[in-house]
Amino acid sequence: MKRVVTVLLTLLLASVGLGVLGAPVAFAGASGERVSKRLYRAIEELPKAPEVRRGYDRSKFRLWVDANGDCQDSRDEVLAAESLVAVSGCDIQTGRWRSYYDGVTTTDSGSFDIDHLVPLAEAWDSGARRWNAATRQRYANDLRDSRTLVAVTASSNRSKSDRDVAEWMPGQGRCRYVREWVAVKVRWQLTVNRPEKRALRRYASGCANRRITVTLARVGTQSGPGTGTGLDPQFATCADAIAAGYGPYVQGQDPEYDWYTDGDSDGVVCE
Repeated sequence: MKRVVTVLLTLLLASVGLGVLGAPVAFAGASGERVSKRLYRAIEELPKAPEVRRGYDRSKFRLWVDANGDCQDSRDEVLAAESLVAVSGCDIQTGRWRSYYDGVTTTDSGSFDIDHLVPLAEAWDSGARRWNAATRQRYANDLRDSRTLVAVTASSNRSKSDRDVAEWMPGQGRCRYVREWVAVKVRWQLTVNRPEKRALRRYASGCANRRITVTLARVGTQSGPGTGTGLDPQFATCADAIAAGYGPYVQGQDPEYDWYTDGDSDGVVCE
């Protein structure tokens, strides 16, 4: 009997935050809205969807802009914010930084990269492919949440590349990394795939169930010509859509998915 009660309690806790038929509930809300959840629940509520890399090009994310016109681009803004000693000037060359990925410190900014904690390609896979250019630029230069961009050693950043938490984790600061990964995904309303969610659960199980608080970012999507709804135009077949440069579409993520036949039942059409 005790075993049955334990199992039922475990299932109940795992279901917190789940909607009808166990579907995960995304952090829906308006831009500028603050949302706050404990880590474990935040992970459960991240919406799942297959990753779609098709169409990705790093140049679609405009990098290192000087949005406030103060002469420091977003790279230098991060270096200035994270330096352990005071820095000045437009092009930050010296200061003192510690990379939490590997514990290395430096006084030479040239040995550090500014890492997109959720890489640009991973963001694309997880929903950014539908963003408009202005939203991609805001993401690539996000200074409103210190978790989106982080100064780390160039070697750790190159080791990570565009891999997600199922494929790469830092040698140090893993609980912080998990919390910040989840925070960025929530802030930018990005999805996770199954291996990624499993990895987040696994790593988070060894971390304190701290509260994650984020302000939802403003996200704009591309408008398809002739639709007036923000959707892509509808074609007779997937072959026609692909030939015109559209697709793929993910079940539960893209309304256009319902227009076409998913021949292999993998949740993605017009691949």
